[in-house]
Amino acid sequence: MTTTALLRKSDEVTDDSESLVDRIAALARSELTPIALEIDEGTVYPEQALRNLGDIGAWDAHTDLRDTIAGVSAIGETCGSTAFMAWCQNTLVWYILNSDNAALKAKYLSATADGKVLGGTGLSNPMKSFFGIEKLKLKGKRIDGGYIVRGALPWVSNLGADHLFGTIFEIEETGEKVMFIADCADENLALTPCKPFLAMDGTGTYAVQFRDVFIPDDRVLAAPAMPFVKKIRAGFILMQMGMALGLVRDCVAIMDSVKPSLAHVNRFLPQQPEDFAGLLAKMEAETMMLAATPYETGNDYWRAVVDLRLRAGDAAVAAAHAAMLHCGARGYLKSHRAQRRLREAYFVAIVTPATKQLRKMLADNAREQQGDSAN
Repeated sequence: MTTTALLRKSDEVTDDSESLVDRIAALARSELTPIALEIDEGTVYPEQALRNLGDIGAWDAHTDLRDTIAGVSAIGETCGSTAFMAWCQNTLVWYILNSDNAALKAKYLSATADGKVLGGTGLSNPMKSFFGIEKLKLKGKRIDGGYIVRGALPWVSNLGADHLFGTIFEIEETGEKVMFIADCADENLALTPCKPFLAMDGTGTYAVQFRDVFIPDDRVLAAPAMPFVKKIRAGFILMQMGMALGLVRDCVAIMDSVKPSLAHVNRFLPQQPEDFAGLLAKMEAETMMLAATPYETGNDYWRAVVDLRLRAGDAAVAAAHAAMLHCGARGYLKSHRAQRRLREAYFVAIVTPATKQLRKMLADNAREQQGDSAN
């Protein structure tokens, strides 16, 4: 299914939205295809492409989250690394859009939605801390006009010297959580390049150290943070679906592309492109249905979001694995996108919330619901 068809799944989506995702797909093909391998290897961070995507409205579609997801998916068909950065940028905008801090929104919403200011999200550690996997790494204290924050985050992506990102610290005296926007230009905030990854090295990923960084009140997204996190969490996860959907769609295309020469032997493989095309259509329909109401608070809705995201990671790995087998030796070449897709697929399965965390979230939720029923 094409990205345009994905948007047509909702009767409420307008022709303007369709033309937007087509423009996103066209820009991705023209600007990212020639440098996808370099982004993967880490020799290029596609800053100009990200800004150009902002120019055409790619980061400004959050009035309907279905459009945002379709845009990320369109990018993901060409480059998984840039789809991840698109999710980072969209998530930053999502945070700002949903904040009640009028001063923050006035200062940053337009600039981030237009791509004039780039950035990402530092919620990997906080998300893990909420589910008992890690301890929260940033600590802060209240002072006049804001907070002082210290600590370090091991991985934050889509960053640069003038970029922003959203994350959370804990007030040492009270334990209250505060969500805020960090500015990489701050002289007390240090970015350290990470060790080389298996794939996707051009994603602007750094370790970030806070050395008594002052966070003014006009960069506080929410205090306390937890009600805000509950508000934005479904959108945070659903936007990741764009990475998976785009990758699976391209894996189907890869398998189809080798049919003329290899169908006679590939027909003996257990998984065929038609199998994944059907799975993709099902996941797309579920994604669009859930993304129509991202602020829904019911437990059944939340479980459906988490379960869908879990299945998407599994589907991405399975589709990329199948694409490699369908391509055979040609897919094993460093120049072939099939092997890049396989490495990108593993990232879909391990980026926060990772497969194991999603399974833990579902298990914890089931126990909580059983406890509530018993009471």
